[in-house]
Amino acid sequence: MSSTFQERKKKVNVDRIIHFAGGVAAMAAVAALAGCASSTGTSAAGAPTQGPLIQKKVAYVMSAGDSGRQVYAPGTSGDVASRQLEQSGLDALRAVYTDVVVVPSAKDTAGIQAAGISYVFTPQIKADFSAPSPFAKPLTVFNTEVVCIVTNPAGSELTRVKANGAGKAEFDEFRYDPGLAARRASSDLSAKLSDEIRKNTLLR
Repeated sequence: MSSTFQERKKKVNVDRIIHFAGGVAAMAAVAALAGCASSTGTSAAGAPTQGPLIQKKVAYVMSAGDSGRQVYAPGTSGDVASRQLEQSGLDALRAVYTDVVVVPSAKDTAGIQAAGISYVFTPQIKADFSAPSPFAKPLTVFNTEVVCIVTNPAGSELTRVKANGAGKAEFDEFRYDPGLAARRASSDLSAKLSDEIRKNTLLR
């Protein structure tokens, strides 16, 4: 009887351990799902806005002059910073529309109409940089602004959308990665620009 009792007691303890482990696993799964849910909702600045894509084909104007333009800043490459700014506009459009193409000019109305493009976004980008101290050589604060002139396939202006982006990097971060603040500003700009496009009822 004593041995049978001990065996039953061991079985109860094992069942309790299994039940407890299952509960912990379930809580972990719930926590993981909660994390996933927060990442697919309204994202923090610097991440593309989540939401259903608008079923339209749009164009982003990037002329040879734009792609060659460089934004110089202490401690970073002007070419790298410029590519980041150009990419931010493309990323913003790709977070809103199903089909995004690059065109060299908004004036090629015949080609734009033939391609079935609904809107053409021509960006005007400004950027500046600063450091908290004249002795802090690498870039620490990067600010950028974009105004997109949006035209229809015939070349007539429909509206304008504007957004500002900012990026900051502390010394311990940027001393090994001088372009960090520019990348953060570019990501911030992309997220805010996509938000402004979604808010504009003329661009749906």
